[in-house]
Amino acid sequence: MKKTSESTNQRSIIALKTGHDGAIAHILDGVLDFSYESEKDNNLRYSEIDGETFLKAFGQCKEVPNVFALGGWSEGNDPQGRKIEDGYCGLGRGSCSETVFAGRGLKRFSSGHERSHLLCAYGLSPFPQGTPCYALVWEGHIGAFYFINERVEITKIKDVLSGPGIRYAFLYALGDPDFKMGRGAIRLGDAGKLMAISAFSKGKRLTKDGRLLIDRILSASLGGKDLCKDDFSCSPYYNCGIDHPDFPDLVKYLSDQIYIKFEDAARDVVVDKHPLLISGGCGLNCEWNSRWISSQIFSDVFIPPCSNDSGSAIGTAIDAMMEFTGLAKVNWNIYSGENPVEDINELPGFKEYPYDPAHVAELLNSGLVIGWMWGRYEIGPRSLGARSILASPVSVDMLKRLNFIKKREHFRPIAPVCLEEDMGDYFYPDNPSPYMLEFRRVISDSIPAVTHVDGSARPQSISREQNPVLYALIKKFKEISGISVLCNTSLNFNGRGFLNRLSDLLEFSLKHKLDGFVFQNKLLIGHNDSRDLS
Repeated sequence: MKKTSESTNQRSIIALKTGHDGAIAHILDGVLDFSYESEKDNNLRYSEIDGETFLKAFGQCKEVPNVFALGGWSEGNDPQGRKIEDGYCGLGRGSCSETVFAGRGLKRFSSGHERSHLLCAYGLSPFPQGTPCYALVWEGHIGAFYFINERVEITKIKDVLSGPGIRYAFLYALGDPDFKMGRGAIRLGDAGKLMAISAFSKGKRLTKDGRLLIDRILSASLGGKDLCKDDFSCSPYYNCGIDHPDFPDLVKYLSDQIYIKFEDAARDVVVDKHPLLISGGCGLNCEWNSRWISSQIFSDVFIPPCSNDSGSAIGTAIDAMMEFTGLAKVNWNIYSGENPVEDINELPGFKEYPYDPAHVAELLNSGLVIGWMWGRYEIGPRSLGARSILASPVSVDMLKRLNFIKKREHFRPIAPVCLEEDMGDYFYPDNPSPYMLEFRRVISDSIPAVTHVDGSARPQSISREQNPVLYALIKKFKEISGISVLCNTSLNFNGRGFLNRLSDLLEFSLKHKLDGFVFQNKLLIGHNDSRDLS
């Protein structure tokens, strides 16, 4: 599609994602300038876009953007409900019009939510524009395969299973006595908990009741939107409790059945060896990602770190960029969120030191748990070394302490961060995993705090180029301990997004009894800790 000289001048594009996981992204001259997510800065998880995030985003722009892009959505739990902008489903090119903002005329663009997933994965992928790709969108409502040709034209090639994310998360709701939500509703955080529980499966054959339950969930009409917990009140697993001995086997069976449906579909429709792009919330499931990679159906597999709806604003911005310039690839960095805010001067209860990686490595080696806030926060839901809680992985007691600090369930694992060049000493396979999106088998008994019950972990590999500050810290930790791995879990209050203010970091440290924290180039150690090693 040839672009006019007017259209190719659309150098500044800002895009907004409505609904849960609200975000605003800005592309400037083909570079992802920022992506601000409403939940971050200690707001409620999955928050919709709010005025504060809107103002912060526009305050970051040096000038009024040329294009204002709005992602499609729909009202209620039904993607076929009343359209917001260009709606939830659909692959057609977006709609364009003229509008005025701050007294200046600019282009207005909107495209559907389904397209935003696809363009996010395509635009962030390492494959050059023009590379034919298969794509999989699997999320709360959509479960389908697509083909993207050399001209970046998108064709749906197979609907596989509607509502895979809803069906998956529903099983947790069914077993949890505390779940009281109505028909078609799920809790967005339950899918990640099921991924952890699945590892506890003993591989037992399910009872007849168990198989009937899973078959009923998978065959539910309306993409799972008609699922209601009370309709299953006769099942022996209704409100059985997450600790029920059969529950992990139920979870594993459901997980396997969903994945098998999609892999079988892929083998039916894939005719050439092209890369696979994965997007949608199910792209955060590390087991499924690892199975796609090992399936060898595709020449390569790429999953963006913001595969869930937190990346939809980026996808809409890329779609707008393609509409006006013909370009569908952006340069980007995982750390494209906000810089931390130093909003207080007094830090009662803590002694301040200048940041020194050797000092912090000594503290970690002595068993201290350290909060970590350095540079711009990560895009997507995984903590990747900018908003983290760090600790030594050499004792299983550290797993218990970190879950206590985070106020999380006992069955939740803690992820490791490892020097990229040392991955082979701890994990198999040993290729880089920069976004913590795959399971790897742990092959060392020296890191029990990050080894899940089934011997797996979801590591983040870290290179000097990706994050030089964290890389240098782990190098120092290795010099002292002989271990080039740290525990890395997200820095947030339970039910809220990443912290981004010094005042919130102080409050978290005091309430959750962190031993200390790093804020940019400062190290703060609690006065009551005798192990500051200064």
